Amino acid sequence: MPALLVAFVVWQVWSITATNLKDVGFGFSQSQLFWLTAVSGITGGTAHILYTFIGPMIGQRRFTAVSTVVLIVPLLWLGFAVQNPDTPYGTMIAIAALCGIGGANFSSSLANIGFFYPKREKGNATGVNGGLGNLGVSVVQLLTPILITSSVLAIGAGQKKANGSEIYLQNAAFVWVPVLIVLAAVAWFGQNDLKVAAAPFSQQKIIFRRKHNWLMTWLYVGTFGSFIGFAAGLPLLIKNNFEAQGYHATTYAWIGPFIGAFMRWAGGWLSDKMGGARVTMLSFVGMAASLVVVIFALPHSGDQGSFWAFFIGFLAAFAFSGLGNGSTFRQIPVIFRDQHMREAAGRGPEAQGAALKQSEMEAGAVTGFSSAIAAYGFFFIPAMFAAMAVPHALWLFIGFYATCLVVCWWFYARKGAEAPS
Repeated sequence: MPALLVAFVVWQVWSITATNLKDVGFGFSQSQLFWLTAVSGITGGTAHILYTFIGPMIGQRRFTAVSTVVLIVPLLWLGFAVQNPDTPYGTMIAIAALCGIGGANFSSSLANIGFFYPKREKGNATGVNGGLGNLGVSVVQLLTPILITSSVLAIGAGQKKANGSEIYLQNAAFVWVPVLIVLAAVAWFGQNDLKVAAAPFSQQKIIFRRKHNWLMTWLYVGTFGSFIGFAAGLPLLIKNNFEAQGYHATTYAWIGPFIGAFMRWAGGWLSDKMGGARVTMLSFVGMAASLVVVIFALPHSGDQGSFWAFFIGFLAAFAFSGLGNGSTFRQIPVIFRDQHMREAAGRGPEAQGAALKQSEMEAGAVTGFSSAIAAYGFFFIPAMFAAMAVPHALWLFIGFYATCLVVCWWFYARKGAEAPS
């Protein structure tokens, strides 16, 4: 969990770094800053897919260690690049893309965690693991504004702001390098490779023929895709719409991801008690209602809008997305376990044991794959904010939540559903 948390820090470091670049002399436009934030989502989502299947192939212990230590490379590059305002935009894009690899650790971690716990505890286990991992988003957005003011921690020269004050943007990157080294060593010497979790790709690829893989991926895009995309985009939304009124992204942006991460655990725990599908439906209704509040609170037609209505609406959206993150990941192992065990019913203990092992393998692969696709929300949400008016993008999200609600009700929540979960 600590390794996953710091991987999220690396993935999200641009969400707060981008808000400071113009202040220290970088001549990037607002659209370019949104794209810097978004590009990590492309590499994060793509690497997610690879990481889902590589871990079981080579062993999660060694893969956790290696995938943790490689994150040092983009952090070192970022730390040197932000010290020079003449650093080309293309270089910054390349660094942001490499930072996105940190997000891929999420799929390998969650694909592995389910093997350690029985059915009755899977929701809580994945909720805690994912929730504390997601907390890395809040940690980087909370600590970065503090770290960049410290000359004691700085390696290299500071950067002057227009008001004459000095900050050290490199601290946002360099401070995590020794932490990653320690965590990689702890994983290498302290974790275990579970034989039951080992599976070649030839066995894992069966999930692409499973209907519920695609349906649950659709739902998880709606929950985690929203969480990670809102976390990436919110700092710039605050800066662009409300900073002139005295509200600063560095003060407020971290609170939403913090609430979302905590609610992920709550979603997993609650789903173990009342069923994942019901909690997932609640999350989509809540997110849609929350974004309606956000839309009407934004500045428009000369009106300054209402920051507090905007912010509370976003906090609620984070809370409901976190709830859904926990509930969907509880649904996946239950769906696959129940289906395989029904097929093995009456065929004896050996067949039931094989069915249970197969269900665990498929559930782990689906968990990783769905998180990989949902990670593209990191790219698409800031990209949509860059490409169109923010209210238009938010209405599109609400429409998408409506489709998720229908899918969840029909296949998993209604009486007589195909796979109640």
